[in-house]
Amino acid sequence: MGASNLEQFVDSICDESHLRIEDDLGDGFVRLRTSEAERRQAAHDIRSTEDIVIELLRNARDAHARTIFLAVGRDGNTRKLTMLDDGDGIPLALHEKIFEPRVTSKLDTVHMDKWGVHGRGMALYSIKVNSTQAQVLASDKDFGSAIYVETDLTKLPERADQSTFPTFEVTEAGTYSMRGPKNIVRTATEFALESRKACTVYWGSATEIAATLYEFGATTTSPALRAFCKDPLELPVCKRLCTASDPASFAEIAEELGLSLSERSARRILNEEIKPVISLAELVRTQAIPAKEKANETSKAASQKAVNRDGRSLRLCDGDKAMLADSCKDAFLDIANRYYLDPLGAPEVKVGPQKIEITLRFDKLR
Repeated sequence: MGASNLEQFVDSICDESHLRIEDDLGDGFVRLRTSEAERRQAAHDIRSTEDIVIELLRNARDAHARTIFLAVGRDGNTRKLTMLDDGDGIPLALHEKIFEPRVTSKLDTVHMDKWGVHGRGMALYSIKVNSTQAQVLASDKDFGSAIYVETDLTKLPERADQSTFPTFEVTEAGTYSMRGPKNIVRTATEFALESRKACTVYWGSATEIAATLYEFGATTTSPALRAFCKDPLELPVCKRLCTASDPASFAEIAEELGLSLSERSARRILNEEIKPVISLAELVRTQAIPAKEKANETSKAASQKAVNRDGRSLRLCDGDKAMLADSCKDAFLDIANRYYLDPLGAPEVKVGPQKIEITLRFDKLR
């Protein structure tokens, strides 16, 4: 009997529970057995960018990460995500294989959490199927990980409003509720609150996360180690930036970790001009409004609005709107130059009953 016929014979008489492992990959990683239907279903597990974010966060948490850094960026219709953590890490030989179906290090820890089933060995495979690029940039056993994912927003959607940060209310029992679009930052914040006893999550742009990693490394390594480290690869992933001695080496190490930034930004980080971000859990704690206080504020605001209500409306002709927009554009140019900002389009003028809103859009120069 040939090997393939023998395998089919064993499959036909054995329940799958007796053959949970198809292949032992070493270092505690295995390939689980699964049906073709489940494999096909994995291609549909990811419906949005937010789904990718939560899967990356859950993977880092389950790899015993105590600190997770999420860098988010966008270039046209391309969404860029970089996840760094100080967890168990991935052996070099498995950097490609972990994106294959059924590969996992969690043989006996399949579980349900707030976001569904986890531990099937399908999360990274599903991310790979639904992204244009997904790769391990840096990782090794006990060294943590840096994983980069790139998606095409014309094929994989996300919430339209990614700039709105959620607002928080805290009850007397210490529980939090959120308001706002369920975008990337809200997804990460919900995870940070749900998992705050297990890990700490930081969120920001590539430059902000680079500044945060620099501080993280500086506070968790000795000055001697930073000064005499000959090769950043000798340190865990999340501590490598602290070994940079100049802007050029800082930008180079950051690029290797999936954090693209200019030498000018690197210099500003080294000069402490760009500050590290605080954790999402700490941000919630400091910004949350007590539920009773929020209710009182809402009631007072409604009463005051009723007293001051004026039925008259304000309208500006197109010429006056254009004059306002041009004046604001000229005034903003000088500020934009001083803060390294790139103005995007003309200012938008919106007239309300008792206010005129002028929106100035910009991008951060690298």
